[in-house]
Amino acid sequence: MSDSTPTVTIYSTTWCAFCATEKQWLDKLGVKYVAKNIEEDEAANKELMSKLDGNFQGVPVTDIAGEMILGFNRPALQDALNKNDLIPAAA
Repeated sequence: MSDSTPTVTIYSTTWCAFCATEKQWLDKLGVKYVAKNIEEDEAANKELMSKLDGNFQGVPVTDIAGEMILGFNRPALQDALNKNDLIPAAA
């Protein structure tokens, strides 16, 4: 995995409890990610709408190596992280 380009992007809002929970979970796993607030960042909002073909259903939305996962769907997130070898090995 390249350190220069994270392959995990979380689209979220400030008021979303599931967004905060997902970020804490990824932090605990040691997964590097980019968080984009779609309320405060118009470019992030447009980027997300483009990836979803305008079919927005809520946050969080997580892009893991091009796979879009809606909501804090831990099994789907875990599978995508494992499939893309994005969970660092324990030291």
